[in-house]
Formats: sequence, structure tokens, C-alpha cells
Amino acid sequence: MNDVPAYIPPPRDWTAAFGAGLLVVLTRLVAGAQARWVGTAPASTQRVYFANHSSHLDALVLWAALPPGLRACTRPVAAADYWDRPGLRGWIARKLLNAVLVDRSSARGGREALSRLSEALAEGASLILFPEGTRGDGITIGELKPGLYFVAKERPDLELVPVYLQNLCRILPKGEILPVPLLGSSTFGPPIRLEPGEGRRAFLDRARNALTALEGQP
Repeated sequence: MNDVPAYIPPPRDWTAAFGAGLLVVLTRLVAGAQARWVGTAPASTQRVYFANHSSHLDALVLWAALPPGLRACTRPVAAADYWDRPGLRGWIARKLLNAVLVDRSSARGGREALSRLSEALAEGASLILFPEGTRGDGITIGELKPGLYFVAKERPDLELVPVYLQNLCRILPKGEILPVPLLGSSTFGPPIRLEPGEGRRAFLDRARNALTALEGQP
């Protein structure tokens, strides 16, 4: 098992601390953000939460669904081309979410992204990943990209927790700015790990099945 330190989040000034609390409240008001834990429970163990992706609200909703102690130690992995912007969006990503921002545009984007993830994990942070790589239609879960497999291979001790996000594509559809007042939810399922000798395709299929199994959970 990898010996990693306890994660110490960067200090926040009062504006960032207030903004983070306000962001949680607003996210829960807009998206409902009901959290269900099925076959698992919140734990301080270092984890990677991996979820389906259909809306720009996904990272906010999953992050806000975590208990405060876990939220402080959990960093969403987010696309720099969307989140690393001047103004409010960039401030939220850097100061409130403490996001790991990755570049998807360069030829070396995948390798550099994995390096950033490895650095964050080595510091003891938990992560939020969207292994589909891009937003889907909110109806089906697409094929998972290999990034989750490489993380699991590098850190086989990690608990990988599937999270099914429901209805968020209807609350904030693609191309829209203002959310629609509907109820969303985050369903956390039993952790998985990379099995000894398990290949990439078999693991990614199993991870995708772990997500689809959570759809429609009461």
C-alpha cells in the first residue's frame, strides 16, 4: 500500500471560505443535490470518486454532496479550457473547488493530465473524475476513457467509488446558462479496485457497469 500523507488543503481567506459555503448552499438549492450512499458510507479514506458526465453542474453537485470534512480534502478534476478563465468561473475553480485543472487541447494533454492527477494523489487528496472525458446525453453512459484505469494501475490501493448523477443534464442543459428548477441526485456506490491481472478493457467495462447499476436506485 502506498504511504501517502494526510492531505492539507491550501488555506482560504474569509472571502473564499464564505464563497465555498455559499456555493454549497446554492448548488443544493438549484440542483437538489440529494446524496444517497448505497453499499458504502462516507469515509476519510483517500478515494477517487468517478461519475457520469452530462452537465457543467456535475463537479459542483458531486463536491457539494460530500460531507464538509471530505469536501475539504477532495479535488475535482476539471477541464482548463472551461474552468481556467478570468473572472468568477476561474475563481470558483481555483479558490473554492481547489480543482485540478487539466489541458485537453495539447497533443500531450493526456500524459500531462495523468501527471497532475498523480501529484494530487501523492499529496493525499481525494479526486473527482469524469472518465467519459466529455459530456454525454444524460441518457446513456458512454465508453470510459483509459485515464481511470491508469490511475487504478498506479495506485491499486485506492478505493474507486462510482457516483451516478441523475437529472443534471435537464437542470442545466448543454448550451444553457440559467438552470431549470428540477430535482437532481448523487448516488454513491460500493468501491471497486483494480483486480490482480485485470486488463484495461475488462476494468473499464466493470467500472462502467458499476455506474449503470446505480441508475434508478431508490
